[in-house]
Amino acid sequence: MRKLVGISVPFIVVLTLTVGCSQGPEEPAVTLDNPPITYSSNDLEENEGDEANEELNQDEDEESSENEATPDTGTESQNMRELYLIDANGMVVPQTVTLPKTESLMKQSLEYLVVDGPLQDVLPNGFRGVIPAGTTVDVNHLKEDKIAIANFSGEFNDYNPDDEKQIFESITWTLTQFEEVDEVKIQINGIELEEMPMSETSIVGNLTRADGINLDSGDVIDMTNSQDVTLYFLSSHENQAYYVPVTRRVENVESELATAIEELTEGPNFPMSNLLTQMTTEMELLEEPTLDDGKVVLNFNEAIQTIAGENAVIAQSILDTIALTLTEQEGVEEVSIQVNGEDTIYSENGNVIETVVRPAIINAQPL
Repeated sequence: MRKLVGISVPFIVVLTLTVGCSQGPEEPAVTLDNPPITYSSNDLEENEGDEANEELNQDEDEESSENEATPDTGTESQNMRELYLIDANGMVVPQTVTLPKTESLMKQSLEYLVVDGPLQDVLPNGFRGVIPAGTTVDVNHLKEDKIAIANFSGEFNDYNPDDEKQIFESITWTLTQFEEVDEVKIQINGIELEEMPMSETSIVGNLTRADGINLDSGDVIDMTNSQDVTLYFLSSHENQAYYVPVTRRVENVESELATAIEELTEGPNFPMSNLLTQMTTEMELLEEPTLDDGKVVLNFNEAIQTIAGENAVIAQSILDTIALTLTEQEGVEEVSIQVNGEDTIYSENGNVIETVVRPAIINAQPL
């Protein structure tokens, strides 16, 4: 079984993928020379606190123009935001880019999704915008209800029908990156959409992350006796790797946490998506995961480790994949990993892994 060894530095984790990743059962390995960049959750901890404090001082009107405080990122003219863009394989992917500072973060984030808009100056290679060119954007925020109302001009209707699902996923996941937003309403010229303009698919209720992203129905036939789980895999463009969220439909199970890990080890199902994984079916949980006070405990067999120097270690991308996947589930804040019941487990940088948390920013573009 082939494993990968990466190199970690404080706050920025650089994964050097020099061997192979599995593309799922019976698929050949693919070599990636350059890794995704992730940031430790500590990077934004202080900034998020500043943003929350400023928000508490804002006018608490039920409906107001979106006017959120900008987190301090260490520069006076920049901030970092996750933009959900479409990659070369048609997948919706978060890409963290550096944007000019503004007091209207939600509006700005959507404006940077517009084709031929300000996004062009920071557009990662292999990615494209999702909102039709020329579309203007406004965002109102119902603070008490945690709802963002995205209002677009009439140009929004001119999108490619093949991109329809991705557009609505991109808008929803871009806005719900903000802790104060759980749901999204879409308007065109101030009129709320009741159906998607091209396919005329009905829009029932508000849009949320529970609607999924990059949907994979798998082998499930009975949709009423099944549920969704969002997994994270790797992909790449021109040797630059990045994480991709995929919502897979699975049969109803007793343990959602164990099912998420099992689905990660099964790998991606999209044959043309270029999705990869370092996890394999040899990596098995030895007991049911437990969740207590936000912490999940996972006890794996030794297949999750590889040898680096004198120690058996767990690849950083595996840690990130597990953290990203499990923290999509309600109530999960951190993950503790054991191997054969042992707590002293090492990461690639030689440090003991105490707990693993969700990277605050994923797929960050180098400054």
